[in-house]
Amino acid sequence: MSLLVVGTMAYDSVKTPFGEKERALGGSATYFSLSAGFFTDVKLCAVIGEDFEDADMDLLHKRGVDTEGVIKLPGKSFHWKGEYGYDLNEAKTLDTQLNVLADFDPVLPESYKDAEYVFLANIDPALQGKVLDQVKNPKLVACDTMNFWIDGAIEELKKTMARIDLLIINEGEARQLAGTPNLVQAARTIRDMGPHTLIIKQGEYGALLFSGDNVFSAPAYPLEEVFDPTGAGDTFAGGVMGHLARRNESDIDEKVLRQAIIMGSVMASFTVEKFSVESLVDLERKEVAQRFRQFHAMTRFEEVTDIA
Repeated sequence: MSLLVVGTMAYDSVKTPFGEKERALGGSATYFSLSAGFFTDVKLCAVIGEDFEDADMDLLHKRGVDTEGVIKLPGKSFHWKGEYGYDLNEAKTLDTQLNVLADFDPVLPESYKDAEYVFLANIDPALQGKVLDQVKNPKLVACDTMNFWIDGAIEELKKTMARIDLLIINEGEARQLAGTPNLVQAARTIRDMGPHTLIIKQGEYGALLFSGDNVFSAPAYPLEEVFDPTGAGDTFAGGVMGHLARRNESDIDEKVLRQAIIMGSVMASFTVEKFSVESLVDLERKEVAQRFRQFHAMTRFEEVTDIA
């Protein structure tokens, strides 16, 4: 099944306690596509500048990503510069250059409009709404957002929220959006805004899934080395949506959602082990399958029946 993603393609400058990298391939849609491409056909809509390198576009093509919806404009590609301390859950933004992203007007190719699964990565909610106006009859629509849009475009964001099925955000954004520090209360408030399913990312502590009356807590994979958490959340979303699209269930039940959140955690765990998208480029399916099995073994336990 085809999966449409709309988001950013960028070059990042990243510094962590373990090294730094200039002009690293990044962007929400880039990470998402390389992750989701393991599981399903991905259609990518984004904007790039004249400086975007052919070799980087080839990485997407090798993963089977359809880039007909990528628009090249005069100027430079979106650029983000950030730094991490030893708390790798928090990035300090040093510089953001929108460049061609400032003029991004997502117009979907005809071949994209029948996509059954849609992911609206972290961009202006007004642009997210414009994309939804163009898709015909999606089976599932998911969305990401950030504190910048919660602060500055809340009314447009609420319009988008009313049209989606699944929201994937981090815990700080969940608290901010709901106006409460309690994540369980925040989940209830957010789901009242529109999405029937909510995934709250918690960085190195895993993720929470709120669906129906159920809550599921997925751990992060315990790693000995973490070099660069940039893009981990977008890679996570790619694993989640890629799995859902691959399964293509007529009714996405709790079992499939739980599998999806673990698959997202699997993909994110690989991303942070190297800088930029290096881990995703070299990753093989057998490694993904092996780590999924390790997640299953790590979280499985037998019920105790003689407590009372």
